Amino acid sequence: MENLKVLVVDDEPNIRDLLSASLRFQGHRVLTAANGNEAINQIVDNQPDVVLLDVMLPDISGFGVTKKIRSLGIDVPILFLTARDDTEDKVTGLTVGGDDYVTKPFSPKELISRVKALLRRNSSLGLGDEVLRIGPMQLDPITHRVTVSRQNQSDQFVNLGPTEFRLLQFFMSNPERVHSRSHLLDRVWGDQVYIEERTVDVHIKRLRGALAEVDCDPYVETVRGSGYRITKTPS
Repeated sequence: MENLKVLVVDDEPNIRDLLSASLRFQGHRVLTAANGNEAINQIVDNQPDVVLLDVMLPDISGFGVTKKIRSLGIDVPILFLTARDDTEDKVTGLTVGGDDYVTKPFSPKELISRVKALLRRNSSLGLGDEVLRIGPMQLDPITHRVTVSRQNQSDQFVNLGPTEFRLLQFFMSNPERVHSRSHLLDRVWGDQVYIEERTVDVHIKRLRGALAEVDCDPYVETVRGSGYRITKTPS
């Protein structure tokens, strides 16, 4: 968890300086940006391990920055910094490709804890490096690639964000089993992350949207009153 490259994006110099100092004290390397265009360039050119992204920026909103980098196929974890404690804003942030959010004002200690929890997810899930297959889908945890192969057709690649990839990996590791929202939060997000169960629905919708582009969304099923599962025999 040490010596990570963290990009801090905020148009307020005092917040950038405070977060940068706290992160450097934890042993991390820090990049900064004061607006959305700078953030996009930093992400593309320097490939940070995690991005702390203010929603209200002077040129492009944090939501717009996220849409742009996700469209480029970049799956860096994004933690939104927002002054608005509105559920719809939080859902919007998750829908466009964010992974977590912190509402201002926040303490640097809380933020560092959330960053650690965000980055701990992959290492703590214990899902392994095994290549997984369900129907025409193949998920490779090493290359972080999901491929759809059908007879007499060229392979197709599914563009997933980091949370959707973890969701699909967890589902494919446990086919046919029904998982409640709270169970998915514990296993995919980790028990150190403090977010609402509604978050699961947002990411399931995003996962299905990505799978729909390759006609694989029926494999992810809703079990009314219980939760979600992946099935080998979609109806």
